[in-house]
Amino acid sequence: MRKPMVIGIAGGTGSGKTTLTRAIEAKFAPRAAVVFHDNYYRPHDDLPLAERAKLNYDHPDAFDNDYMIAQLEELIAGQAIDCPTYDYALHTRAKETIRIEPAPVILVEGIVLFVEQRLCDMFDVKIFVDTDADVRILRRVKRDVIERGRTIESVEQQYLATVKPMHELYVAPSKRRADIIVPEGGHNVVALDMLVHRIANALDEDRAVK
Repeated sequence: MRKPMVIGIAGGTGSGKTTLTRAIEAKFAPRAAVVFHDNYYRPHDDLPLAERAKLNYDHPDAFDNDYMIAQLEELIAGQAIDCPTYDYALHTRAKETIRIEPAPVILVEGIVLFVEQRLCDMFDVKIFVDTDADVRILRRVKRDVIERGRTIESVEQQYLATVKPMHELYVAPSKRRADIIVPEGGHNVVALDMLVHRIANALDEDRAVK
């Protein structure tokens, strides 16, 4: 079995990373697997909910990268993994897991992926999704309130306290590590077509080698 093509997709909150990731996945299903960095938030079951809500979830240290790297290594080696999931309303790891099967294309998505050098070293291609801040915050509010059951007040407070400063300190500078910068994420049809073509060519080359 040949090594799969591992693609890292990073960018600020609400930048369109997930839209781009899902669009690429749809083009190559069932030959693509997706792993989200958000599912590897560290569990804080030892803390009450009120204290968990105060933690900085936008700092790179909020993620259990050792666990994620270990599971990615298994997936790359051709083994299925039981990926953890995260409960955003309770701010802790959920009991449920997601079974992810190995695939020729592995898409890894997350805000601070490129801050961690060990993760960068695993990616064959590094994509940074770059979107204006005002667009990103509007998307963040809509997503967190509708999809994650949070209040507008809590989203606003978190954005000002941690999301914005962490973006400026970690996320934006990590763009320098990207191989490709995509404005507007999955809504950028031209960029999406180019990425799909590049991945398809790589898969065709692998088949030719076999």
